[in-house]
Amino acid sequence: MASCGRNLVPISDFPTKNDRLDRLKQLFLETFGGYPKFVVRVPGRVNLIGEHIDYCGYGVCPMALQQDMLLAVSENNTRNIVLVNANKKYKKQVLEPAFSGCKSPEWEHYFLCGVRGVQEALPGDFQLKGMNIVADGNIPPSAGLSSSSALVSASALCTFYINGITPVKEDIADLCAKAERYIGTQGGGMDQAIAFLATDGCAKYIEFNPLRATDIKLPEGAVFVIAHSLAEKNKAASNDFNCRVVECRLAAQLLAKAKEVDWRNVKKLGDVHNMLGVDLVEMIQLVKSLLHEESYKKAEIAEILGISELEMEENSLTKNTEDVKTFKLRQRALHVFEEAERVRQFKAICEKTADVGTLRELGSLMYQSHESLRDLYEASHPQLDKIVDISRKFCYGCRLTGAGWGGCTVALVAPDKVEEYLNALKVEFYADLNVAALI
Repeated sequence: MASCGRNLVPISDFPTKNDRLDRLKQLFLETFGGYPKFVVRVPGRVNLIGEHIDYCGYGVCPMALQQDMLLAVSENNTRNIVLVNANKKYKKQVLEPAFSGCKSPEWEHYFLCGVRGVQEALPGDFQLKGMNIVADGNIPPSAGLSSSSALVSASALCTFYINGITPVKEDIADLCAKAERYIGTQGGGMDQAIAFLATDGCAKYIEFNPLRATDIKLPEGAVFVIAHSLAEKNKAASNDFNCRVVECRLAAQLLAKAKEVDWRNVKKLGDVHNMLGVDLVEMIQLVKSLLHEESYKKAEIAEILGISELEMEENSLTKNTEDVKTFKLRQRALHVFEEAERVRQFKAICEKTADVGTLRELGSLMYQSHESLRDLYEASHPQLDKIVDISRKFCYGCRLTGAGWGGCTVALVAPDKVEEYLNALKVEFYADLNVAALI
């Protein structure tokens, strides 16, 4: 059994000199009158390539960050969760563990997602212990670096551990991916997988169904710079993210119908791909030949599938996309299959002998990824595009990372160009915003 030991720090094993942990312990002492039993740490992540394809069933290439979510935890003698954040902008919460979702999620709801995921994994008569918790996160929120998933994952891990259960890494990663959907977004499993399966010194190629992770050793001389666009979007507060999930689902179902396979069992583009047994290049050609460029209306989709609009809504849409009138199916499907092919090429290139040519190949794929996310998936933002444009003078490649509509870019830079690139961003991007916000 693989444990989650790297994500857990018993209080007796605290580093002797760590200012952040010392402050966390002190805040816990001041709040609850004693020291925590243990601390949970879950890192943020940056996705190097493979955006908006994990929920379609395709592999991705993230790596963990130093920035993380810390939870200092001890049990209490109630059934409630007392949740305090080191950041005073978040109010103290006294919560019951039950959670059935919400329309306008706050930070504590992400914590409750993790608790609910654990509840559903345990026998129905299992009584969870109450917890006292102080949270301290330094992953920028709404930045595309997985701050919310880190909180969900940390929540689930501390709930298991306080109740005497040590889960298998792959199992808890899968559990957390499903649990976060209670917040309302129909995401994939990339963020949770890298949170538990990351290893030092490499990125990961993460595949799904079943979940598995393979080390990707990045070439020597590859430096990745993350820059915040300072445009923020709470993906759980809009339907943009779920609309893309639904458009991919509908595209998959229309492709399945056209190829005379059982579309009712198709939920992801990866499903129809597997049913047809062809390669990604052939899937790209099928999309181009079978799906038209104009947006599809509900009535047209229902007619093609041979069902009513109401049945289509019940089978394929989410609650917050039922009012969407038109869907761009060809564009979304093309991005997914082409991005999956870029991931395959990225992994293959990393396995070659590293040289400048290798870095240029990787960078080219990153630029292609951003252009596709901007044009086909419409998930970029003018401030992201501006950073990518600036990067072209200094970097091998650059792209948005995370869900998009704001957040961060990740750029592949040669070591001797890093300082020049950072200075260019300060002068050409951040100066206009009157800030200096490099991560």
